[in-house]
Amino acid sequence: MDRVLEAISIERLLRLLRSVLVVVIFAAQPFSSVHAQSLPEKAKGKGQLCPIVQKGLIILVEFPDVHHTIDKRYAQKRFFKELNEYVQEMSHGKVCIQGDVTDKWYRMPRPIAEYRISSRNLEVDKSRLTRLILDALSAVDRDVDLSEYSFVAIFMGARLKDYGMIGLCGYPGMLGWSNQEILKTKSGQVVRGGIAIFSYQAHLGTLFHDVAHILGGVKKEKRMLPCLYDHDLQAKPGPMRETFVDAIINMGFWDPMSCHYYKWEIPPPGISSWTKLRLEWIDPSKVAVIKAGQRGEVLLGPLEDPKAETLAIKITVTDSTYFLIENRQAIGFDINLPGNGVLIMHADDSVAECRHGRSPVKLINANSSVPHLEGAAFDIGKNASYVDSKNNVKIELIDKIGNSYKIQVSPYQ
Repeated sequence: MDRVLEAISIERLLRLLRSVLVVVIFAAQPFSSVHAQSLPEKAKGKGQLCPIVQKGLIILVEFPDVHHTIDKRYAQKRFFKELNEYVQEMSHGKVCIQGDVTDKWYRMPRPIAEYRISSRNLEVDKSRLTRLILDALSAVDRDVDLSEYSFVAIFMGARLKDYGMIGLCGYPGMLGWSNQEILKTKSGQVVRGGIAIFSYQAHLGTLFHDVAHILGGVKKEKRMLPCLYDHDLQAKPGPMRETFVDAIINMGFWDPMSCHYYKWEIPPPGISSWTKLRLEWIDPSKVAVIKAGQRGEVLLGPLEDPKAETLAIKITVTDSTYFLIENRQAIGFDINLPGNGVLIMHADDSVAECRHGRSPVKLINANSSVPHLEGAAFDIGKNASYVDSKNNVKIELIDKIGNSYKIQVSPYQ
């Protein structure tokens, strides 16, 4: 018995020593600052070279009347570890998020009440948003070379209840996407890409959501990656979270561009094939294209599996409208979804933003008895087919092989 107790004590001591060693190693790790050496053209991610590096500048911003104890290393971790890992997985290793965090916290010249905004997008006072962006850019103007960065994020030492919103994209976003004057400092430096603002409380899904607006960019005077929740519903009165969930009528909890996150205590789900295509994160060779009214059979792999031969099916209807089919399984970040199975979406590229009940992409709901599109996935044995008689399209789930689905597309008649 004594020997058993002695062995247990030794094991506890070893665990304690290992914990102390981890803390010491962590504390010794270098963290980026605006004076750090520039990154190479390719950055390593998950053991391989990352072809595209999106380099961000994170500006630490605090307010004279708001106390916080946030260390700059926390911002480093949120953006260049957590967000980077998420983006690498979503892009199948194509894109990395790297960059710098400012050496210090820049104190804004006004109390936070003069920057505070509404939590509802359509009610945001744009002059206050402009004020915060210009004050933050003025503060760092002499200390940084903005030409080195793909995007800028203002990371506030303030809470949601202090500022009014937990995260947003200023440009391309709340301040539009046609006038870039807001992205210019007093000395004439120009912010490349765009600028986002976050409370230090922001969820990883929120960090991605608003940085992704910037990564998607603007083409033909339209944001390539808009919010996928309904702005008009999000502006209705009521408790913030409940009102927001009632606004995710287009894509539900199946894409952080719609929901930000499914549950606060877990990471965000993966993004949809529609979002990946807008970001050019799916190789065109992995998209099976079938015209409406024609036949085709496809083995559709999980969207999170980069080794799958086919990741999406596109059924073209007109020049701007089409169906997208994807397979969502509990793999990678998709373990954080409300369910799994095959999602069918109707997309319309002529729609720019989610206003007045319209959206550039909408889920077709397999089970409308489940609220908030949580039962939207089709599956073998339950809701295994979908028919659109108007567009002469029939979609059938024929078989499930491992995590892949054999899907047949055919004319309705």
